[in-house]
Amino acid sequence: MRILKKVLKVAGWLLFLVLIAGVWIAWGVFPAVSGYGAKNMCSAVYLQHRNAADIIKEDLADFPLSLGKFVLDEKDSSVTGSVWGFAKRKAIFRANIGATLVNDFTEEQIRAQHFNFPVKPVVNPDTIAWPYGDNTADPIPSFINKIKLQAAVDSAMNATNNGQPAYTRAFLVVYDGKIIAEKYAAGFDRSTVMLGWSMSKSITGALIGMLVKQGKLDINQPAPVEEWKGTDKERISIKDLLQQSSGLDFVEEYDRPSDVTNMLFSKGDMAAYTASRSLEHAPGTFFNYTSGNTNVLSRIIRKKVGEKDYAAFPYTELFYKINAYSFMLEPDASGTYIGSSYSYGTARDFARFGLLYYNNGNWNGEQLLSADWVADSKRPAGANKLGWYGYQFWLNGRDELDSTRRRFNDVPADCFFCGGFGGQNVFIIPSEKLVVVRMGLKEIDRNKYLKEVIAAVKQ
Repeated sequence: MRILKKVLKVAGWLLFLVLIAGVWIAWGVFPAVSGYGAKNMCSAVYLQHRNAADIIKEDLADFPLSLGKFVLDEKDSSVTGSVWGFAKRKAIFRANIGATLVNDFTEEQIRAQHFNFPVKPVVNPDTIAWPYGDNTADPIPSFINKIKLQAAVDSAMNATNNGQPAYTRAFLVVYDGKIIAEKYAAGFDRSTVMLGWSMSKSITGALIGMLVKQGKLDINQPAPVEEWKGTDKERISIKDLLQQSSGLDFVEEYDRPSDVTNMLFSKGDMAAYTASRSLEHAPGTFFNYTSGNTNVLSRIIRKKVGEKDYAAFPYTELFYKINAYSFMLEPDASGTYIGSSYSYGTARDFARFGLLYYNNGNWNGEQLLSADWVADSKRPAGANKLGWYGYQFWLNGRDELDSTRRRFNDVPADCFFCGGFGGQNVFIIPSEKLVVVRMGLKEIDRNKYLKEVIAAVKQ
């Protein structure tokens, strides 16, 4: 009898601990599932004009997203997500500004926000030669091996991830400024905008570079963050944020509850949330890639540009100047662009952005970014010992396990790139005269497809 009581007592404690663990997991995971699904489905429906059932079947099919229930309400252009009725998150769509999760601010407050956008230039891109338009009539250089190139494109389009479809949705190759290969999955085409995820960080880095060129920011000065004044965090410079070396205690993990999932799916002011994090390392001494750093940069842009011109700034100073008319940045509930994660654009417009850096910041004769800024963007952060990161751009640094090899060993050392969740990439390889864009749902072997493309264009 005594043994039975002990067993029951132990079993009771185990059950209690399991329940506690379950509550902890649910508390952290459920809001991320609901928020991720609601936000991304809302954008996919209203920006990509996709069918809700297809989005659930493809984009939201993997565990734990498959636990969620996502309901589209066409009457108020919204999507509500939940998990077994818990952790509800609602995303609302607004014309010209995209989808925003309702967090910390009321829906009424968010819908009442006003954004001053510039008038989009009226052009017929089909009558203008690429890259200033979409006319790609120029012939492909005769030395390019078209059979190898087509094989490389087809391989990337049909690639898998752990035996499952990776859903590559766009693959585009630009050689010496000309589009030489372009392919889209069924239901997608050159006019479909696609989510850049963390490629957005490179766009934010470019906007910082423009403010530096205009003399409005000095990246070596302390970051102008009001909450940091008088604290040990006021030593964090803009450069530290650009190079992901702020020292802030911020965990960037997506396979479990973390700071980044909390920020993206449960916080209305993402920069404020990041700014509130404690300082774990001396600024500039420790590399820690986080979306939080970039969202602080995004709010710095907002403060520096001013409320009147902020919404228009990326369009007037960057997107429209590089003839990239599809781009859209989506804001959080506070009205600040989510500079870390939520940019939408066509594959061609992401390629145009890559070409801006390929051409050292010059576009059609206008120096939008200084050549020095582009060069510094490709210079590894001192705190990043593997040489993987510059100013919001990834670099082809050293292999994590073998320092004698590059990260992508079959790709030249001068390769640098925008990188986003699920294998969104704009690779810029100056020595091979290449810009390569891949957009999709899941990661594929990047070294493989770049190696194959390079082999096809070798003279």
